[in-house]
Amino acid sequence: MMKIFADVKSVFADNFSHFEGFTFCKIRKANDFWFSQIGTFKVMKKSVVVLLHVGFWACYLILIAIMLGVYSRSGGNISNPDSRVMNAFYSIFCFAFVPSFISFYLFYFLLFPKYLQQKKFLLSIIYGFLISLGAAIIGYILIRYFIETGRISDMNEGGKKGRSTAFSVILVITFISSICGIVALILKGFITWFNEIKLKELLREKNYEMEMSLIKSKLDPHLLFNTINNIDALILKDAVAASDYLNKLSDIMRFMLYETKADKIFLSKEIEYIDKYIALQKIRTANENHVHFAVTGIPGNKLIAPMVFIPFIENAFKHTNNKKLENAITINILIEDESGKF
Repeated sequence: MMKIFADVKSVFADNFSHFEGFTFCKIRKANDFWFSQIGTFKVMKKSVVVLLHVGFWACYLILIAIMLGVYSRSGGNISNPDSRVMNAFYSIFCFAFVPSFISFYLFYFLLFPKYLQQKKFLLSIIYGFLISLGAAIIGYILIRYFIETGRISDMNEGGKKGRSTAFSVILVITFISSICGIVALILKGFITWFNEIKLKELLREKNYEMEMSLIKSKLDPHLLFNTINNIDALILKDAVAASDYLNKLSDIMRFMLYETKADKIFLSKEIEYIDKYIALQKIRTANENHVHFAVTGIPGNKLIAPMVFIPFIENAFKHTNNKKLENAITINILIEDESGKF
């Protein structure tokens, strides 16, 4: 445990709440904008999704057309070619297309998001089988309906040889429906995977922008520009001192870019940062005693949230106009072991 007492004397005290509110207001507005962007995140284009579906069904229909051609040639006792083709069409439509269509979109819109995506694998298998079986039963009922109405010729003559064909037909249709359902899961999984990649890229980009926004909110742009101008003017007078100040500015930027990402940093690093910040501010005045900065106690391995004191110190320099006064800004940091107070 430690006690840290910081006394910053200047006319900035009444203005800190305004400074703090302004900073966090900017961050909040930026966050609201980014979350609104994520809310309107564009997934895979609908035209591409539709094209994938059309591509699958086009291939599937080509396969059905091939089956139709083969099946129409073996039309049993049907001598009329047109009747043979229509018989084959109704048979394959009920046998291969309707159950597959039902199974495909139930897998796509129900099974994947409700169960598989939630990692309920056992339920996914059970419900997948039930969906395929239900689609197969619907297909078989349609086949029997068309047989009874005379639109389809019963190729097996209604089980004339003493066996029912219902079980074998439903089993085959269930298998075909399951294959189509698995294709639907693969397609839905690919679209979901693609959208997640795009979302991660967006989040990575927004995270980077947020980090840069936080850095900008921590860094006073006037300090940066004034310091660079002062170092530029100092180069002709004292190149060594200008190089030293440039290194300090580089250290400050490195500190804000990397050290402030952690929740806690060593107190010694924070004090080192404050010391360099004050040194850069002193370039603007010839009065060496304009700022008094003192640290009492040993930082050791004590930790602190990064940049806790900087808003106070920034406002002290911002609102102190008379740079000729002695100790116009006084900063004291007292470090003790038992308690912490700011």
